[in-house]
Amino acid sequence: MLRERLLEALALKELPRAGWVREGVAQPESVAAHSWGVAWLVLVLCPKHIDREQALCIAIVHDLAEVRVGDITPHDGVAADDKAARERAAFSALNKGLPVDLMPFAHAYGTTPEGRFVKACDKLDMALQAQRYGNEQGLDLQEFIDSALAKLEPGLLRELAAGD
Repeated sequence: MLRERLLEALALKELPRAGWVREGVAQPESVAAHSWGVAWLVLVLCPKHIDREQALCIAIVHDLAEVRVGDITPHDGVAADDKAARERAAFSALNKGLPVDLMPFAHAYGTTPEGRFVKACDKLDMALQAQRYGNEQGLDLQEFIDSALAKLEPGLLRELAAGD
């Protein structure tokens, strides 16, 4: 069972981010590439009052459930509660048989200080990636930047997302 879970999680490397696909981005990043981007931002931007190791663990697994449920976006018409329930069930099933319990990291996303920081880095990653794709491919991806800015509090992460 462990081998199957490990192989299943690796499929995140091949799952393209749905929002970029919808917008016609050529060669969009995978969910795994996005998770790496979030982890990179956590590593580099982590403030002293945040437990970096905890935040990195949260960043690495924050989209793991998408390997089973897909990358559900607001444009898919799935209610937030339904999306959350699907992702909880998928994460719980993926967690079974692993030598480490990943559930605390899943529960921490957006709820603990570390989880809130990771969630902010998640939004920053989206904004930075939109800037990259927009510049490289001539696409108008401002809606992604605006979405990130709407969720980021004033400070460094918001300034980076805005491109100021």
